[in-house]
Amino acid sequence: MKTILNTWSKALFTAGLLIAIGTGCSKETGCKDPLAANYDPNAEKDCCCFYEIITESDNTVISGSITSNTTWTSDNIYELAGKVVVENNATLTIQPGTIIKGRTGTGSLASALIISRGAKLMAEGNSSQPIIFTSIIDNIAIGQLVGSNLSELDNGRWGGLIILGNARISAEEGDDMAQIEGIPANEAYGAYGGDDDNDNSGIIRYVSVRHGGALIGEGNEINGITLGGVGSGTVIDHVEVVANEDDGIEFFGGSVNVTNVIIAFQKDDGIDIDQNYSGTVDNFFVIHGVSTDEGLEIDGPEGSLSDGYFTLRNGTIRNTTPGTGSAADLKSKAQGTIENVTFWGYDGGSWMKVRASFQEDCSTPKSDAYSYFIQTPAKLTIIGCEFGNPIGDDIFKVYTASTDANTVTCPVPANYQTDADFLFNPLNPLQNASTASVGADLSQFDNWSWAYLKNKY
Repeated sequence: MKTILNTWSKALFTAGLLIAIGTGCSKETGCKDPLAANYDPNAEKDCCCFYEIITESDNTVISGSITSNTTWTSDNIYELAGKVVVENNATLTIQPGTIIKGRTGTGSLASALIISRGAKLMAEGNSSQPIIFTSIIDNIAIGQLVGSNLSELDNGRWGGLIILGNARISAEEGDDMAQIEGIPANEAYGAYGGDDDNDNSGIIRYVSVRHGGALIGEGNEINGITLGGVGSGTVIDHVEVVANEDDGIEFFGGSVNVTNVIIAFQKDDGIDIDQNYSGTVDNFFVIHGVSTDEGLEIDGPEGSLSDGYFTLRNGTIRNTTPGTGSAADLKSKAQGTIENVTFWGYDGGSWMKVRASFQEDCSTPKSDAYSYFIQTPAKLTIIGCEFGNPIGDDIFKVYTASTDANTVTCPVPANYQTDADFLFNPLNPLQNASTASVGADLSQFDNWSWAYLKNKY
């Protein structure tokens, strides 16, 4: 059926209700929102925006908790009404080709699929039948790989996919467990972390997550895919995040390995690493778009646990809007390896940013990304990478954080080497970025991903 909703009814729609169209409104009245059926670029206000939301009459609406083993089949469209939580000891199996649509809404009404600690998601799509998470506004139908009414500019239309596990994390104040951002502290399903680096949260293969990132809590948008304390027993391979309001994928600790990931047109960071993540991301492609922050944002441990070293290898990060965003921001004790990654299109913007920290006197360095980069042996290494053409002296940029008192931002010391010659020093093989990176194998994303099917690379 086709339902036409005005702006006043959108919040009620998220709760499954409809109200009458307001007096004085008509479909012909102009509206500033490009998604509206009565869009008018010259409209002065949004009081009468009409949304044509295509929903199948046989959609299966899902809400609340899943407490026993459950299978979602490809002959249905599943509609997430708020937060759907797969509880401990339950397994959700999703067949290849299944479409899941999240309702609109923010805060307590934000829709998301949450796999809690001890639960499993078995979402095994394939290259001809990927599993697709998208917005209820998306007109994609059963058997289709893409819809026709949403673009890379349509983000925040629902929540996202959150997977929580029992692997080690390093949170603030030495905590080895934490509550995922945006979930109230009194909700047990939001907990993540533990002591089992081999923890298994299931299989996520050929999965595309589109148009998400709704505000879930104050100041917290949902990432396309959030991985909190997810262990190495979990398989994540051939995944895509498109047009997310926040990060594409964010790792909060954990040890899960991820292969063949494409992130396109996120509004914050492509790949975000926090809390001592110790896994490997292999063969990744980040497509930067308008109003985007970082291609990579990497932080290290926050607490006493500090033995986790990330690996990012075989990647391509491409900016489609030169002069905006930055390729990478390495900060907060970032430690690990970036190898065989190409960065393109950041002329006029920022390339590799590396943070240095100091005590209050601004003369005594503290442990941070820059000190890890220059020490022997290095804790932060950049090997065999390529930074566009031509190479400029601003490729490698050191910046400083505030002091402990947070009252002073120290200047970059004159003896800190910040130019490209330092980054590409052939005498230092541990830090020789080279200029011959192969980058990602983009063919891994052909035929099944939204970005490929929409000709975005």
